[in-house]
Amino acid sequence: MFDAALIPNQFYLSDLSWRDDSRAFTFEYNKRGHQVYGVMQMDANNGTSSFLIQEQNKTFIDYSGKKYREDLADGKEIVWASERDGWNHLYLYDGITGKVKNQITKGNWVVRKVVHVDAEKRTVIFEGSGVNAAEDPYLVHYYAIGLDGKGLKLLTEENANHQAFFNKDYSQFVDTYSRVDQPPISVLRDKNGRLIMELEKTNSSLLEAAGWRAPEVFKARGRDGATDIWGIIIRPTNFDPAKSYPVIEYIYAGPHSSFVPKSFYSNPSGMYELAELGFIVVQIDGMGTSNRSKAFHDVCWKNLKDAGFPDRIAWMQAASKQYKYMDIGRVGIYGTSAGGQSSTGALLFHPEFYKVGVSSCGCHDNRMDKIWWNEQWMGWPVGPEYAASSNIENAAKLEGNLLLIVGELDDNVDPSSTFQLVDALIKARKNHDFIMVPGMGHSSGGDYGERKRRDYFVKHLLGVDPPAWNQY
Repeated sequence: MFDAALIPNQFYLSDLSWRDDSRAFTFEYNKRGHQVYGVMQMDANNGTSSFLIQEQNKTFIDYSGKKYREDLADGKEIVWASERDGWNHLYLYDGITGKVKNQITKGNWVVRKVVHVDAEKRTVIFEGSGVNAAEDPYLVHYYAIGLDGKGLKLLTEENANHQAFFNKDYSQFVDTYSRVDQPPISVLRDKNGRLIMELEKTNSSLLEAAGWRAPEVFKARGRDGATDIWGIIIRPTNFDPAKSYPVIEYIYAGPHSSFVPKSFYSNPSGMYELAELGFIVVQIDGMGTSNRSKAFHDVCWKNLKDAGFPDRIAWMQAASKQYKYMDIGRVGIYGTSAGGQSSTGALLFHPEFYKVGVSSCGCHDNRMDKIWWNEQWMGWPVGPEYAASSNIENAAKLEGNLLLIVGELDDNVDPSSTFQLVDALIKARKNHDFIMVPGMGHSSGGDYGERKRRDYFVKHLLGVDPPAWNQY
């Protein structure tokens, strides 16, 4: 019988499997609270049970976003991902003794995804970002390295965000690369990254002739005065630097990833459409989001209300100093789901900066939503931090103009989260606006919600009454 004392308060047990030679079986153990995660083994010959790999962290283990495991030679070796040195890296374990043989990757950068482990050639192909300190640290490149941690080789040199598609034997790959300000190029490369031929190059001249201009990639120091915070700035096609423009931030600050687009797209998240109404629209990845260092990520721990706001505000203040036409006395914010939580939180916790918010399908109290997502970042047992981060508990702090949108049939975030916030705002005698869209699931509100969101910003940031739509 497996020693149950080794696996208390199980959040789940997964990946149960026997070794091919039947010497043992293994499974993965995730302790509730997500501060202990391990690969467990029970020896079939003597009945002993033990950890093969045990991860422990004082904050959280990002099991839902960064866990990677590859067993080699019937488990005699294991490739494992860990943030134990402060960055997401790969380690080679002895699968019999549970000892680390060597660290495969290391440095102040992160492994984003393992593409392929070749047990015979003793190599790993992976996606990484942040290796080149002169680049945007979120740009994905492809690399190869030996399982012994030697011979790191860059396979994609261009300063861009890369997406590779490998053939079956990983001897060649199609590499499509772009940036938000550079249209895609697709090339064919060999296994060493050498260019074989160019396949396709995007021509954006017609788009530019129509008045489209690429987002500006902008970076500024965050709350600590040292860490670079990255984002984009989108301007309307009739932009006039002599005018003054309100600023609207599109926010999604879920700690499970980073969200500012890095590849080319002509209208990311509909931000261009909003800019055309007379706004500067921005998107920013603040502290508490993923794909940087563990310390950068840990800012979210038991503190989802933070949402990187001190970094976002510092970023916009820096941008407004460089671009005087950005009026940060008139700042709006909008988002959906976790972005719905954050966009409301902006008005509650930072009313001196954010004046108008539109929040769709928000998780307004982390005690009401999916247990796996919320406990991943807010911890367990439930403590006072949950109330401190709750929009419902803090509804009386509302000062700005807030529009709440929710789908009647949201099956992702319980609609009652929004209903309870509305109830708390009414009880606190706080003016607000609310739309429930019948029959709609988890969304930003559909076409109707989009129109109401634009109208709301036009009215409260531009001071212009939107069209009387019933006349059209």
